[in-house]
Amino acid sequence: MGLSVAEGAAPSGHARPQTAGPLAPALRDPAPRGLCKDCGVSRMADAKACGIACQFIAPDYEALEARVHGRARDPSRPDELHFGPFRRMLRARLSPPAPGAQWTGIATRLGALLLERGAVDAVLTVMPDPEDRWRAVPVIVTRPEDMAACRGMRMGYAPLLALLEPAAAAGHRRIALIGIPCQVYALRAIERRLSFESITVIGTPCSDNTTTENFHRFLALLSDAPETVTYLEFRADYRVELRFADGRVQEIPFLDLPISKLPPDFFPLTCRTCVDYTNVLADITVGYMGGSGEQWLLVRNARGEALLDALGEEVVLSEPASAGRRAAAVQGFIANTERAAGGLPLRRIPRWLRPLVSFLQPRLGPRGLEFARARVEMKAAETVLHLRSSLPARLKTMVPEHVWRLVAPYGLAPRPGERRRDRSPRGA
Repeated sequence: MGLSVAEGAAPSGHARPQTAGPLAPALRDPAPRGLCKDCGVSRMADAKACGIACQFIAPDYEALEARVHGRARDPSRPDELHFGPFRRMLRARLSPPAPGAQWTGIATRLGALLLERGAVDAVLTVMPDPEDRWRAVPVIVTRPEDMAACRGMRMGYAPLLALLEPAAAAGHRRIALIGIPCQVYALRAIERRLSFESITVIGTPCSDNTTTENFHRFLALLSDAPETVTYLEFRADYRVELRFADGRVQEIPFLDLPISKLPPDFFPLTCRTCVDYTNVLADITVGYMGGSGEQWLLVRNARGEALLDALGEEVVLSEPASAGRRAAAVQGFIANTERAAGGLPLRRIPRWLRPLVSFLQPRLGPRGLEFARARVEMKAAETVLHLRSSLPARLKTMVPEHVWRLVAPYGLAPRPGERRRDRSPRGA
């Protein structure tokens, strides 16, 4: 049974005038929720679907991995404990890179190819707001050439799944979606209730998000001319890269970022308790953390293989690299997170020592796949520590078993009542 489109519904707001190009339909207001990233489900006709869709209630990654990929992650296979089920893991880059892309443009090129070949009727993704390049606007794209307008990074919450109903109402039967983990988890959770013939999912990793307004405040701490910043990337070489409208480029070592000047709630609790950095329920994950300066692909199932094959000679592939050791970096992150969760100030490296550490990090710290493993373990530890501090009763429902395995080497063991298998049977 599909999630219905409400006949004669009167969504809030106004659709942007459309000629040719991506369609940005008007959307309903979101239903009020607690832990919520506004994936869009609460804006649909059946807003109660949040109860089964939300990854911040009682996620079941094992069951959904098995349904989407044919099997759940296997900890005995290299890297699956960290990154989820996959068939192949690769470094990749488009050749030549797509102009205006955040990296080389693989994700949006895949969307365009699906439309070019008639494999899908529409791609659901986001594009920049005409009045604010950093604000994400959910759009339905039906022409391959319009995917170019969707390139680049956006910051803020985007109710992408609210587009499922207008896409269905427009008669689109085969769709693709380019989304972040909280959107993709919700989509997979309700996928069987939707009426589409097929859904192809291109996933991008996500570590931390914030409101677009918060992001503008962050830019203002980085630059005296934040309105001229056209590009920002947290790179895997421990630097943030800024590009400006006049062509100037600035690199800022992670250690020099003004993190201490950000408010404690700059990143919402949802981001600080998210266990799916690598978007494990996508058909193919397109990221960069494990790419050693290039893009990083995790081909997860047969549909993902077909997507990669479609790129043909447009993409240059190689094996991922890995170097350094992550244990010390993860342990240091855990110590700082414990202090932050307890309301204590972060311990910062003395200013005189930062240039030396910034020099050594990209040379001796974890790189490539080891960097990605470190980030996944940091997110796992962050989830446990922040839930213990803010919502301890949620640990037993929100933390999957594989997360406890990721944090075990760092002495983070579940306490009585924190593990799912510690719960009493329902109805007992």
